[in-house]
Amino acid sequence: MTVPTVVLFDLDDTLFAHRAAVAAGILGHVAAQGGRGAATDPHAVVTLWNALEEQHYHAYLAGDLDFAGQRSARARDFAAAHGVALTYAEATAWFEDYFVHYRAHWRLHEDALPCLDELARRFPGVRFGLITNGELAYQSVKLADTGLDARVEHVITSAEFGLSKPRPEIFLHACALFGADPARSVYVGDRLRTDAIGAAAAGLSGLWLDRVGTAGPPPPEADLAEARQLGVIRLTTLAALPDVFAPQ
Repeated sequence: MTVPTVVLFDLDDTLFAHRAAVAAGILGHVAAQGGRGAATDPHAVVTLWNALEEQHYHAYLAGDLDFAGQRSARARDFAAAHGVALTYAEATAWFEDYFVHYRAHWRLHEDALPCLDELARRFPGVRFGLITNGELAYQSVKLADTGLDARVEHVITSAEFGLSKPRPEIFLHACALFGADPARSVYVGDRLRTDAIGAAAAGLSGLWLDRVGTAGPPPPEADLAEARQLGVIRLTTLAALPDVFAPQ
């Protein structure tokens, strides 16, 4: 593969260990409440909370809920599944309490900073950026807390741009901010269609980070076939990323 001038990353579950923080956060929140209104099985708690995040966050991306509304909806539905009815205000407060526990577990994946360091070492002048489906103010707090804000030049969010991944416009907008040719630009993300297929369809090199043991169900066969057709490259760790472009 051609050596890139720009490497763009997804944030959650690519550089930032979102799923791990979510699991620890919801279990910590439930424990702090004394387990009131929640299942006693930790796996069931995490599975339900993850499903509600997928459901309501995608409703937010589709414009059916605002950012605050999807948070309250997740809290309301989690409580309702365990026989507790919450008002909007109560659900908002519930989520704010959960968020304290979630934030306490914010971490980067162990391979994130070493990957950036190695790319910079092997390819002097390479530039880094982020494209994330979300709100800039919220994601910026994560970047500051983890030190990623000092490592990336541009952060493109769907809320500020007005379109979300996998729309090609958001990938091309990111390249334009860098003044980069999409053909010399790379995008790395953990979601096959949203990240890798979306980027590849826009003319970038799309890399799918399929972290073994942390991903959800396998993608549909139609997505896997499209990824093959577009030349998407599958990685299981960011440690393998520098070798995609050039030998040691």
